[in-house]
Amino acid sequence: MSTTQTLEEIQEDFIQGLSQISQFWGLPKSMGAIFGVLYLSPVAISLDELVERTAFTKGAISTSVRTLARMGLVHRQSKLGDRKDYYVAEGDFYKAVRAILKERENSEFSRAISSVEEILGVLEASPTSTSEADEWEFTRSRVAEMKSFFDGLDNLVRVITALETMNQNTVQKVIALLKK
Repeated sequence: MSTTQTLEEIQEDFIQGLSQISQFWGLPKSMGAIFGVLYLSPVAISLDELVERTAFTKGAISTSVRTLARMGLVHRQSKLGDRKDYYVAEGDFYKAVRAILKERENSEFSRAISSVEEILGVLEASPTSTSEADEWEFTRSRVAEMKSFFDGLDNLVRVITALETMNQNTVQKVIALLKK
């Protein structure tokens, strides 16, 4: 990244970064790009404008926008005398992060935790022969460590999503206290 980049190039880098983050969290790249375009826009944007700015198909944009709206990350707006829908990004980034965490918590994360719990239960209930006792214990220990990590992560997600009633300034103050 050069210090002589135009604002448009910097915005494009930001949008690409959000696309990568979106993909990392198991969401389509288009969702990250759409959120990025909307987040950096001072005005509401139509689906047609999103197609122009992201180069994704209108169908992909429409599907992603509906998902983002369901998650609370974008909001639909109407303009008087215009039949098109326009969209804006959620401006409270803490609220956006909580929405993403809630979405992930409700789906794959819960299944992953359940899977690890089931495997640990099977390992703990299974009889082991003395010749394989060390291997069984090693496997059980590793799965137990993974479960402990997932439990801690699950608790962290629950705490973060419970901060819904706090505004951004309050959350920043809480984080500052935790850093000390």
